[in-house]
Amino acid sequence: MNEKRHRIHPIIRQRSRELRQPQTPSEKTLWQHLRNRKSGYKFRRQHPIARFIIDFYCAETKLCIELDGSQHFEPEQLAYDRARTDYLEELGYTVIRFQNHEVEESLNQVLEKIRQFCKES
Repeated sequence: MNEKRHRIHPIIRQRSRELRQPQTPSEKTLWQHLRNRKSGYKFRRQHPIARFIIDFYCAETKLCIELDGSQHFEPEQLAYDRARTDYLEELGYTVIRFQNHEVEESLNQVLEKIRQFCKES
């Protein structure tokens, strides 16, 4: 797949490395099911794209997966997330969001949605 490269600022790259260490319980759970091509696709964790750091990213399908905690329901955060999603979609990425509780309570449904998005890409 020929993916257009975007220059990543060194500070963003360093921050993405730092974020790989302290995973939330939901990130840990989902990563256990996405890593090592368990889903049939290669995913990266805390992957930088442009000026953003994506929770989980599949280059093969240009799929960005974001896990949202309760802070993502604040009006300012909702607006930021919308602008971020719009920007990434303009670059040709698909962004799907799950709430942390969805991963913890309905993991199989989350994994199935991810598989469907990957197949459709």
